[in-house]
Amino acid sequence: MNGKMTAAVLYGKEDVKIEQVPIPRVGEGEVLVKVQVALTCGTDLKVYQRGYHARMIVPPALFGHELAGVIEEVGPGVRGFKRGMRVVALNSAPCQMCFYCSRHQENLCEDLLFNNGAYAEYIRIPRRIVELNMLAVPPNVTYEEAAMVEPLACVLRGLHETGVELGDIVTVIGGGPIGLMFIQVAKAMGCKVISVVKRDGQVEAAKHMGAHEVIQITKVKDPIDAVRALSAERRGSDVVIEAVGRPEAWELAVEMVRKGGTVNFFGGCASGTKVQLDTNRLHYSEITLKATFHHTPDTVRKAFGLMVEKKIRSTDYITGEAPLSRLQQVLRHMLNRGGEIKTAIIPGH
Repeated sequence: MNGKMTAAVLYGKEDVKIEQVPIPRVGEGEVLVKVQVALTCGTDLKVYQRGYHARMIVPPALFGHELAGVIEEVGPGVRGFKRGMRVVALNSAPCQMCFYCSRHQENLCEDLLFNNGAYAEYIRIPRRIVELNMLAVPPNVTYEEAAMVEPLACVLRGLHETGVELGDIVTVIGGGPIGLMFIQVAKAMGCKVISVVKRDGQVEAAKHMGAHEVIQITKVKDPIDAVRALSAERRGSDVVIEAVGRPEAWELAVEMVRKGGTVNFFGGCASGTKVQLDTNRLHYSEITLKATFHHTPDTVRKAFGLMVEKKIRSTDYITGEAPLSRLQQVLRHMLNRGGEIKTAIIPGH
């Protein structure tokens, strides 16, 4: 395919322009996907706010990474996919050969190949993603649902790596789409979920997703105390997941967990951020601190399976839709709302 397409181009901090750019050419092993839906996400918001992403994007660049669509064109040597197939293509794929890939930590791959450019009419999917992280979408799954596979895969991996067990008290700090997804999945795993949120609207959303208790930090004197009060003998939560990405929330998480419990710092803070931790508490209470980043081909398939079996109500996280021409306004609105909304961007409208 030759010709032009409409796409969002990131030029720098809070500077996105909707332009006509050449439709990408596909090479050996690659496919061109006509984007049916691209979802906004907290990572894209950070990229928009900062004007770049150390691991993924140097402007001027196409951006956006949660998408589903239809194969428009298939390059030479592609197996198992043909024109007209509905697909979800993930935003990265590991090399399968480095030290980390050999240790089943593909998310830490030394040559993790990222792909951006979902906020456009078409996106080129590189060969490695086609082979490892592109999946055919069955007829009973909508494009919106399929595009939610990426964040869900990250959440599943986070819970798995944290060692969450049936019956655990799990506290989730954060009421954005990722926090809400942690609530829904932890509840489905048989945990008692406490949600810690900031805004009024997030209280309802957290309850809707299955939180047993919701603590709104603006309405309580001490959120740490409020969380501890919800466990037997005020001992604290078995697991605390930080899904905000702010240093003060990281510090809160460490104070909310019980002796011998685990904290997962899931939200990435701005680079250069430092946090202060109470060494006595960590040592004498034997607290495990961990962080999880990204997804692996294995968790992508698990997430996709949950989506296909309708175990996860993924469209509940999508708060509206907008044409590509309104992307800048949507991102500005997200900045004002702390990124708690997720909009389906529909190219070609």
